[in-house]
Amino acid sequence: MSAVAPGAEAERTPGSLWRAARGLPWIPLLIIAVFVAFSAFGESLAPVSSTAQNLRLRFLPPAWLAGGNIHFPLGTDNLGRDVLSRVVVGARASFVVSIAALAFGSVLGSLIGLVSGFYGGRVDAFIMRFADGMMAFPLVLAALLLVAVVGPGVATVVFATSMILWARFARLVRGEVLSVRERDFILLARVAGASPARLMFVHILPNVLNSVVVLLTLELGFVIIVEATLGFLGAGVPPPTPTWGQMVAGGRTYLETAWWISVFPGLAIALVVLAFNLLGDWLRDRLDPRLRRL
Repeated sequence: MSAVAPGAEAERTPGSLWRAARGLPWIPLLIIAVFVAFSAFGESLAPVSSTAQNLRLRFLPPAWLAGGNIHFPLGTDNLGRDVLSRVVVGARASFVVSIAALAFGSVLGSLIGLVSGFYGGRVDAFIMRFADGMMAFPLVLAALLLVAVVGPGVATVVFATSMILWARFARLVRGEVLSVRERDFILLARVAGASPARLMFVHILPNVLNSVVVLLTLELGFVIIVEATLGFLGAGVPPPTPTWGQMVAGGRTYLETAWWISVFPGLAIALVVLAFNLLGDWLRDRLDPRLRRL
């Protein structure tokens, strides 16, 4: 019997791996992989320097249009800078802001939601009312106020974004904790003498992490849009560092004559946000047992 089992296992493995691979959202994953590669190796992947200016080459159209240049596949902007290189390098600002803001906001919000849901009562009511107030405050206005006080920069965008994000994670985790804390295994752990810290971090937290991971993926797209919006308004990462929002804002004056300056960074924003949203939906279907198909 032991001699048959390895062969049967070997026959099952390729088919199961193929089914697992076929079920993955390959297009969103490919877009995200390209986005991460641009973020990590933007300067090396860019055809030319993203800040190099040449006024004699300004407003070149994309290479496939009349008057285009093969050396500038997506054309040039009003200062003769390569649009493709700026789109590639501009991915880094969105990636850094998204990762930093979500790391801070998700950890802080999850801890606050864990404490709020576990203890309940007045502690829960106070924390949730404060979280509601933070979520009601316009994020863009908060960022503009911070810029007026401390000046534009990555730290300003990260701080302003994370101050709103933590409330979303706190509300999600709190709701999950309210459900988990009444289950039998938590009651048995209480009877066994488990401390509140052990109950929260050993027994409850692992049971809510799936929801946190899904929200992280969905919020990545939201943070990218926020960063682009702040860049568009001049409250994001300051020049000469290229950002997608900054590029869209810089080309809006020339939409009728040089549409490619704004359109290509706008398409980059749309594709990346759509990819993260699709990945988040896929993860939610796989990680949430209430949505999992039998």
